[in-house]
Amino acid sequence: MSENKAPGTARNPDAETVGGVERTQLQMITRRFLRHRPAMISLVVLLAIVAFAFLGPYLWTWDHLVHREIPPSVPPGGEHPLGTTTAGHDVLGQLMRGAQQTLKVAITVSILGTVVGSLWGATAGYYGGRTDALMMRVVDVFMIVPLLVMVAAIAGSVRGGTTWYAVALIIAMFSWAQIARVVRGVVLSLREQEFVEAAKAAGASPGWIIVRHLLPNAAGPIIVAATLLVAVAILLEAGMSFLSFGIQLPDISLGQMIGEARTAASTRPWLFYPPGVLLVLICLTINFIGDGLRDALDPRQAVGRR
Repeated sequence: MSENKAPGTARNPDAETVGGVERTQLQMITRRFLRHRPAMISLVVLLAIVAFAFLGPYLWTWDHLVHREIPPSVPPGGEHPLGTTTAGHDVLGQLMRGAQQTLKVAITVSILGTVVGSLWGATAGYYGGRTDALMMRVVDVFMIVPLLVMVAAIAGSVRGGTTWYAVALIIAMFSWAQIARVVRGVVLSLREQEFVEAAKAAGASPGWIIVRHLLPNAAGPIIVAATLLVAVAILLEAGMSFLSFGIQLPDISLGQMIGEARTAASTRPWLFYPPGVLLVLICLTINFIGDGLRDALDPRQAVGRR
């Protein structure tokens, strides 16, 4: 990602030559990611889960709401492959809706947390000195507070109950600090590079240097941190829902399904295990994808772990 140019060369600085064929850095990263088997398998599984969550409701008969036609407490089989609840929900319909809402929260948190954390950390790292010290103390405050307690407390005070976007905003409010610290560390090592000095000499403003030069060169750690933030958001949302502070009925999430069925794990396992397995599967696939992205963006780390 570096913009440093090798002296005396006329070829594209972002290109590498492998086997006599010149490839751009993006092609090299893509090639390394495609070779990462766990990440590729995880990507396929995650895409299947996304299709299940967002396309499944259009193809399946029942939604996540109560219907008089649905018999209560029916085990899996026949018309209801994952069974029904005591109130008269189809568990498969609930699972689709729950996965959809959980993924919405996770993706929104990842985008908001990454944008805010990247800009905050890059600004602190670029300016340094007192500005850096002051901004990092703010980060420290957000990192030392008990995250789940603060998120649950704020969610509990939302009037009319929490919807998926309210949950996402509340979690994002406390999830950007980790990314800010990562980006600040990368920017501290980049701000003395020649391309930054050249941009300053050309009269570029600090904002332009941060957005146009520093953040693109910190893209690797930012992308990896963003994928890990997805898994963090999923687990936080599940924890909030388990404590009854998350998405409120009649809407549903995977965490809420687990919380509602926690007393039925041994008597009616079809209510407890499907959302639990799906939640673990989403977190595992995202972690493997993040691992693959990290190896693709910085292959030296992959070699070091072997």
